[in-house]
Amino acid sequence: MSFSFERMVAGRYLRSKRREGFISVIACFSFLGILLGVATLIIVMSVMNGFRDELIGKILGLNGHINVYSRSGPMFPYQPVIDRLRKIEGVTSAVASIEGQALLSVEGNASGVVVRGITPEDFAKKPIISTGLKEKISPDDYFGGDRISIGAAMANRIGISVGDKIVLIAPKGRATPFGTIPRSRSFIVGSIFDAGMYEYNNGFVFMPLDLAQAFFDMGEGISAIEIRTPDAGNILQVKAAIHAELADEYGIADWQNNNASLAAALDVERNVMFLILTLIIIVASFNIISSLIMLVKDKGRDIAILRTMGATRGMVVRIFLYTGSVIGVTGTIAGAALGLVFCYNIESIRQWLQSLTGKTLFDPTIYFLSKLPAKTDGGEVAVVTILALIISFAATIYPAWKAAKLDPVEALRRE
Repeated sequence: MSFSFERMVAGRYLRSKRREGFISVIACFSFLGILLGVATLIIVMSVMNGFRDELIGKILGLNGHINVYSRSGPMFPYQPVIDRLRKIEGVTSAVASIEGQALLSVEGNASGVVVRGITPEDFAKKPIISTGLKEKISPDDYFGGDRISIGAAMANRIGISVGDKIVLIAPKGRATPFGTIPRSRSFIVGSIFDAGMYEYNNGFVFMPLDLAQAFFDMGEGISAIEIRTPDAGNILQVKAAIHAELADEYGIADWQNNNASLAAALDVERNVMFLILTLIIIVASFNIISSLIMLVKDKGRDIAILRTMGATRGMVVRIFLYTGSVIGVTGTIAGAALGLVFCYNIESIRQWLQSLTGKTLFDPTIYFLSKLPAKTDGGEVAVVTILALIISFAATIYPAWKAAKLDPVEALRRE
């Protein structure tokens, strides 16, 4: 069935004339409102997705998906436990690690740091670290012996570079006849890493495992075994297998439990932002309603003439449905296109705005990440587009129904 007549009349109503100039201005604002609403919703949702994925990716890049730890003191012997874990299906790696807090001292300046001890082989296998090394004291011998690795933000903050010496003070002192004396030791900065996350760059120190054992007075023991799996989002089956293998010998914790509050906060913030920004589209749809109602009032005589010439109520309804839908569809498509273009170039746009205003628009000390991330989800873009179209179509129903209910006799009598 062809509706060319209705489309032709709707097109004429959309074109600006002197009498309907104000109505056309309202229609333009409706178009811009839907465009900005759709674009903003896509951009914000993409940034939230990118922020969540980047943040979790950085966390998982430095930490194991599952940690096995001793409930009482250092874990020793630990190598038999690692061998048992590596035989479990779904476990891609199981490595020994030590983690503790220490006080870093350089030329009288002191700050707390997190010290993590791993073997040089395991350090080289961490892609987020090994590929993010900014400086090395030597191409090969940069981690091992008395050489450690510190974060880039920490190095900038305390003003040290590779080859410099730092002093770390352990929390557990050494008992002597004169009391407890703090245990301290000097280390050489063998490399400086950039993990892409400010919290790690500013507060983490990686140390060879044997040095960490001596520094924290753990003998031959370790504090935990880091386990990695093929899919960090689906670890329940592997975790259950580890429970079955180890029974109640050791404690087991996964990254989801350790970062549950962070992930929940990001999800809540994302959902709230979606609801708030959807209001922009709803407000724009009210502009469509107001512009169409004004158009119906202005075109009352034309509608009456069409009805007397044989136009049905259905035809009148379709005319105004087309008129409002054109605004909604074009605004939605343009907004989706603008949002996608913005997302794909968001870091360049941020850098440009930052250079233009001279202000930091994405402070890594607040947002943890050094770059503004954006991950566009095709499903979410489709949901936003369909939602905007539904709201736009719904906004045209009442004015179109009002136009169809117009009595031609009464309309012409007033002329």
